Amino acid sequence: MADHSGEITEGCRLPVLRKNQENEDEWPLAEILSVKDIPGRKLYYVHYIDFNKRLDEWVTPDRLDLKKLQFPKKEAKTPMKNGLPGSRPSSPERDVKKSLDLHVQSASAPSRGKTLPTPKRKAESVSLATQVTAVTPVPSIPGSAEASQASVYPTIRDSTFSIKSRDEHEPLTSLTTNGTTSIQRHLIPPQPGRKRKNCGGTDEDSQDSSDGIPSAPRMTGSLVSDRSHDDIVTRMKNINCIELGRHRLKPWYFSPYSQELTSLPILYLCEFCLKYLKSLKCLQRHLTKCNLRHPPGNEIYRKGTISFFEIDGRKNKAYSQNLCLLAKCFLDHKTLYYDTDPFLFYVMTEYDSKGFHIVGYFSKEKESTEDYNVACILTLPPYQRRGYGKLLIEFSYELSKVEGKTGTPEKPLSDLGLLSYRSYWSQTILEILMDLKSENGERPQITINEISEITSVKKEDVISTLQYLNLINYYKGQYILTLSEDIVEGHERAMQKRHLRIDPKCLHFTPKDWSKRGKW
Repeated sequence: MADHSGEITEGCRLPVLRKNQENEDEWPLAEILSVKDIPGRKLYYVHYIDFNKRLDEWVTPDRLDLKKLQFPKKEAKTPMKNGLPGSRPSSPERDVKKSLDLHVQSASAPSRGKTLPTPKRKAESVSLATQVTAVTPVPSIPGSAEASQASVYPTIRDSTFSIKSRDEHEPLTSLTTNGTTSIQRHLIPPQPGRKRKNCGGTDEDSQDSSDGIPSAPRMTGSLVSDRSHDDIVTRMKNINCIELGRHRLKPWYFSPYSQELTSLPILYLCEFCLKYLKSLKCLQRHLTKCNLRHPPGNEIYRKGTISFFEIDGRKNKAYSQNLCLLAKCFLDHKTLYYDTDPFLFYVMTEYDSKGFHIVGYFSKEKESTEDYNVACILTLPPYQRRGYGKLLIEFSYELSKVEGKTGTPEKPLSDLGLLSYRSYWSQTILEILMDLKSENGERPQITINEISEITSVKKEDVISTLQYLNLINYYKGQYILTLSEDIVEGHERAMQKRHLRIDPKCLHFTPKDWSKRGKW
């Protein structure tokens, strides 16, 4: 059989052999992003179609199924649009995206800061299609002094909450906080055939996109990544391995470290100041001069071995920039800015005899016009699946409680971030509903506004979580929340596994009014 490996070019698609989670062989379709020659053979950098980019890898020719090789389609000459030569033809996705951009820009406030110039790059049709089609309207909840109430009957496993709206035939998506509520004594029979509703948020939901329109100076510290600016360089991992303290990390995504560092087999980082060095010898020499044994900034929380440090992006620029470079290796949906002034960074550490070792962090804008209480959030891979992600999320909401605000994370969330937030919101809301007790023999009642105020979770997130859990039903002209036995038992099992919690008594935090500070 003829050898077609020499014909493989960038953009070709073909099945590639890989191991799945069960360690079984599978042949998913993959796209060739790059080809490189090394002595004796070629290597191919592949992206598995419909798989997360963190699974992208260099593969050898023996893993390619050349029988099903698909060559990239030749691009036709660019047709004229609106009679103007050289203009790109419009597409449904592009038109929809432009309308979204105009809506976002018209609602924005006057610009305040500056951003780095971003080159125009070709948009990813897959990412764009996901962004447009995945958006589900979230119920609007205008503020009101008279909030809708949900009654709870916790003594019975299948508890029923009823929410009566003004218009008995009003659709769920227009649920407001103005109606009154009453409890139903009877229980709603189970509905096995009922489909779960989409909660209205996915990891690809983007609220800020520009489609190549020249960007005005950014008015906030938003880190939302514009997917239309992806190119072949940023789609490929450029760092092979990172040594951070006693851990070696395999990066998932591209991070804009210096070009000279990308050819190193291992990039060494000081785990206390996060400075990057070329060799182990350089690291050892650096450690003799580095006096840090914890992140710079103020320690605002400590319980047991867990501590949180608050770091001002203006006062500690070098550390903040190094932290962003490290985090970008594991975050695909965010943009890295070297201007860290508009941000605060909250770094979680674990203490031992050698110092405070970084576990994860989240950043937030000093001033957010969108009520964002998190811009980026990351638990480093060695500490994942141990409850630290929820601890970071819980801590962000504890800060919002002290500030007297409700908050929400900046969209889009990554796939892992979305799972963590959905899980946290579900557990937090169910914990409140199940802990309600009756007074004077009457069934307890609670409003959506009250849930939001108690948890500092934004009301739209409360509603979307109730929809995701399929707790909201329309019955006899009323909205009712039904807690099934499966939901209750699942929640109890989850809470038994959740050992790490934030103790508000250990938090020593005084919020600042950043609006009164000219340059922060």
